[in-house]
Amino acid sequence: MDTREVDQQKTATERKGNGAGGSLPRDAGADDAEQPRSRPRRRVFVAIGLAIVIIAALVWGVPWLTYMLSHEGTDDAHVAADEVAVTSKIPERIDRILVDTNQPVRRGQLLIVLDNKDELAKLRQARAQYDLALANERATTEQGQGGVSQANGQIASVQAQVPVAQDAVVQAAAQLRAAQAQVPAAQQLYDKAQADYSRVNSLVSTGDVASQQLDAVRAQSAGAAAQLRAAEDQVSIAQANVAAAQGRVAASDAAVAAASGAVTTAQGKLLQAADPSQAEAAAAQLYLAKQNLNYTRIYAATDGYIGEKSAEVGQTIGAGITLMTIVPHKVYVTANYKETQMGKMRVGQSADIRVDAYKGVTFHGHVASINPASENTYALVPAQNASGNFVKVTQRIPVRIEVDDQRADLPLRPGMSVETYVNVK
Repeated sequence: MDTREVDQQKTATERKGNGAGGSLPRDAGADDAEQPRSRPRRRVFVAIGLAIVIIAALVWGVPWLTYMLSHEGTDDAHVAADEVAVTSKIPERIDRILVDTNQPVRRGQLLIVLDNKDELAKLRQARAQYDLALANERATTEQGQGGVSQANGQIASVQAQVPVAQDAVVQAAAQLRAAQAQVPAAQQLYDKAQADYSRVNSLVSTGDVASQQLDAVRAQSAGAAAQLRAAEDQVSIAQANVAAAQGRVAASDAAVAAASGAVTTAQGKLLQAADPSQAEAAAAQLYLAKQNLNYTRIYAATDGYIGEKSAEVGQTIGAGITLMTIVPHKVYVTANYKETQMGKMRVGQSADIRVDAYKGVTFHGHVASINPASENTYALVPAQNASGNFVKVTQRIPVRIEVDDQRADLPLRPGMSVETYVNVK
């Protein structure tokens, strides 16, 4: 029997003795023999532990290191959304509110109803004014058309008189020429009669001719004088007729001009009646009244949830005052990266998003846009290091990351804290 078997028997005997209630003292020689044997075991355990650590480092550490080298990460990020403010376009009193805070709404859903009594009255007034404007326009148009027709009739009548007056002038001129043609013959006859009278009168004074012959010559001279006066009177009458005929022509021309002026005036009134400015103004007022009536019903502009609500039934609101906000379903992430991380970051790069509220869940997205300026640029009082004590501060650039895989069971709410990692390789 070798030494190992003897040791095993001793150990078994000791265990039995202990189990029976007795204890046997172990001698120092046995302890010294066991210590060399426990050291190799300890080394084995240490080696196994180191191997496990190395394997774990290779399995998990290398991928993590590779990931961190290819990604730029930050925890200065949060979920954001383009909230839509629900406002009124008119000042009015709230009659009904059909939604409440946190309630989902759809685009086009009725949210708020305002009191519309005043708007209905204004609409009826605007419609009456519009109808009156149309009636006035029609009446003025008909009146203008009647005036134009009457003026055209007058101008046609006076224009028809012009040729008659002109013909009268021609006829009077012909009569004047005829009368003037008779004057030389009558003048010649009168001159001959005067010459005969002078000759006979001289002969009578010498006694060569009887006085009876002088009476006959005197009678002929008087007749010739009467004929001359008659011819001259005919000329005067003909001249007066010509002047009268010319006056009638001038009067006809003046009447034509007056009628033309009346036509122009009537046409101007017709154009004024046809001017749609008054009717268009009334139509515009009617349109505004209809729009104001429509504005008494406020609808949702987008899908989402009702966020903050400040409106209450019975409250009188002003135009443009925010009554509630709609938080849309589609959200995005605003991540503020250090400027030292922006060297390789580009629009379109993929990104991983880890939300503090959902441990172990990774959302995926992409870089949608990069702000053209740092956060400090938009501050109310931007930092100005114009003094001699310059302190360099790393600036942060806002980056917008669109979420590609939003989940209904894990909703992303604006304001949630997240961590983002952008793949810049």
